Amino acid sequence: MSYYTQDGDNAAVTGGLGTEELTDLTPTIVVSVPLNDDDVLTIDAGISAYTSASSSNVNPFDGDGPADPFVASTGASESDVLATFSGTYSHSSDDRNSVWSANLTVASEYDYFSLGFGGSYTRLFNEKNTEVSIKANAFLDTWNAIYPSELRSLPSFVPFDDESRNSYSVGLGFSQILSKKLQGSLSLDLIQQEGLLSTPFQRVQFADVQDVIVQQFTYADDIERLPDSRFKIAVGGRLHYYLNEIVTVRTFYRYYSDDWGINSHTASIEIPIKISDKLTIYPSYRFYTQTAADYFAAFNQHLSIQQFYTSDYDLSDFDANQYGFGLSYTDIFTKLHIWKLGLKSIDLRFRQYERDSGLSSSLFSGGFNFIVD
Repeated sequence: MSYYTQDGDNAAVTGGLGTEELTDLTPTIVVSVPLNDDDVLTIDAGISAYTSASSSNVNPFDGDGPADPFVASTGASESDVLATFSGTYSHSSDDRNSVWSANLTVASEYDYFSLGFGGSYTRLFNEKNTEVSIKANAFLDTWNAIYPSELRSLPSFVPFDDESRNSYSVGLGFSQILSKKLQGSLSLDLIQQEGLLSTPFQRVQFADVQDVIVQQFTYADDIERLPDSRFKIAVGGRLHYYLNEIVTVRTFYRYYSDDWGINSHTASIEIPIKISDKLTIYPSYRFYTQTAADYFAAFNQHLSIQQFYTSDYDLSDFDANQYGFGLSYTDIFTKLHIWKLGLKSIDLRFRQYERDSGLSSSLFSGGFNFIVD
């Protein structure tokens, strides 16, 4: 289960200026069943229940007070529940040098439905010191588009005529044990998206159009409009170094680029420290930086002659820092039992995220891993 909370002052729903307050609770259950010596079926099901001051302002006039981008409305768009279900079937060869898997995913919420499927193949060489993998996935998504309330009845407003979005990805991986203490891996991910890549309820205001302000709320001049295709590429690498019986160092770097103009760098380090045979702590740090998309501008800065525009700060130029701490308890012998369930591990994590645009978030997560006797 995880609990997420955030706040900021650049909500895309209100055109890049307004509250970004949001909370999300996500309980999940994962059941992994060995069907025989070679085959495993894994079922992952969960719900994500959120409350968002930002999305509540899709209609800022259905609340009890005056409309204000920095104050949550109380209408139906204030909260929603996302339900997800995925199943993965994996098969290992008799010599355990090859593994293939197939997966199916379904996700649904009030204005969105997604169907995903894919598979992977992994091959081990060199007495299992070398691993090569390939994976591919496709997601077929459909919006039930919801637009800002003030635009819905305007004759001049043009809604999207196609509310589908398809995403296709291919990933390649290479992992190598370099020495008794050092392991490295490389990854390459390619993603192609087609269809409705704009979020229908995110507003844009134009600098060359007279503002219409009702109460304390600036009406949208249009909704976010982005190209109907996007190609992404990410290249990453990991190095894990076993320093001694107590300390391990895990490092990661990734470079990302897409044809919308975003380039980003991610670097992270995690240092598991073994306190005892069963208890490990995980301090971590992650740095992220990206350039802005070609189509981004802040509140009321776009021009009406532009073809594409967004004021979503997720597509802006920013730097971000994330600080984390984790605690893990592991008992491979599962001495503690609850009915027929043997407790194998407990994991608790906390992450604090700070973006230089002002967005701040906290994530608390925890998990219990049981084995059925």
